[in-house]
Amino acid sequence: MDNKCLKINEIYSTLIGEGDYTGLPCVIVRLSGCNLRCSYCDTKHAYDNGIEMTVGQVMRAVNKFRIAPVLITGGEPLLQSQVIELMESLIEQDNIVLLETNGSLPVKDVQGEVLTIMDIKCPSSGESEKNLYENIDFLTERDDIKFVLADREDYDWALGVIDEEGLEGYCHILMSPVYGKLNPRDLAQWMIDDGLIARMSLQLHKIIWDPDERGR
Repeated sequence: MDNKCLKINEIYSTLIGEGDYTGLPCVIVRLSGCNLRCSYCDTKHAYDNGIEMTVGQVMRAVNKFRIAPVLITGGEPLLQSQVIELMESLIEQDNIVLLETNGSLPVKDVQGEVLTIMDIKCPSSGESEKNLYENIDFLTERDDIKFVLADREDYDWALGVIDEEGLEGYCHILMSPVYGKLNPRDLAQWMIDDGLIARMSLQLHKIIWDPDERGR
């Protein structure tokens, strides 16, 4: 791949499905390639498939939708160095830019104007040893840390990380049940019982549309 290009899996308009901006119309820019293989991954189509596009071409594709919020996701977008230029260009034209990252690669070069939504991988993912905890130092109170939970073991493990890393009050904490594996009612009760300062994050797009439908 030309190092001046990005490998793009898909670009489409939808509603933001999870996190603090849930329900807001946005443009999704999904980059190809991922360095992790989480057990519950729902975007395997982004592992390899995609086309090469320059930053300018991506910008023109985004601008056709006339929607200000843009969510950069993957795959793992930080695998491609040109994504930094893309996010800077979007900010320069007054887009609201959100970045979803799996938390295994450095976020230190991401501009402060970008809202970062960073995973901390739990044991059920099979990738928890890849968490780059020093990334926490580069997040702010505007950013999100997301735990994707498949069972009670994941939940208890996440509580340990929240305590050890001092996350409550540091940034927004999202607790997201794996679709079809963890009943949201169970997670809700655990959070209520513990008085956890965190938000449950459901995948809105899977509630509105067919969970297996592409481009949503």
